[in-house]
Amino acid sequence: MHSGKNLYVITGGPGAGKTTVLRELEQQGLGCALEVARQMIQEQVRDGGTALPWADRILYTRLMLERSVQAYRQHARGLHPTFFDRGIPDTLGYARLIGLKDDQFIRRACDQYRYASPVFLAPAWREIYETTANANRISTKRSEPVL
Repeated sequence: MHSGKNLYVITGGPGAGKTTVLRELEQQGLGCALEVARQMIQEQVRDGGTALPWADRILYTRLMLERSVQAYRQHARGLHPTFFDRGIPDTLGYARLIGLKDDQFIRRACDQYRYASPVFLAPAWREIYETTANANRISTKRSEPVL
């Protein structure tokens, strides 16, 4: 088991303000790790890939886990706190959401790569988000810090 004693997760649904909080933390000099799913979607769309939540969900889930573990390992050696825009357990949540029958490989990763406590949950905040023209993404209306 890996203990990420300086690795903290900010989790929550789309439009909850996670990215806004992370930007503020970064401006204050703290380490931040961007959401791997957002990066993956951009790459897959750009490259014509199918590892997308509206295409090959199983491949998307596996790639999201792989990237989440890579991000964890990349930041695990740091001596200072790093805040993640979602973490490895979010992949398990997504797998359950889509009804993935075999999630043992994700559970093993969740057990193996542990984050520090507490995990920060950003609650839904309908007042700050709207659906974009691309219905697959949500963008925030508000950009000022919420801290």
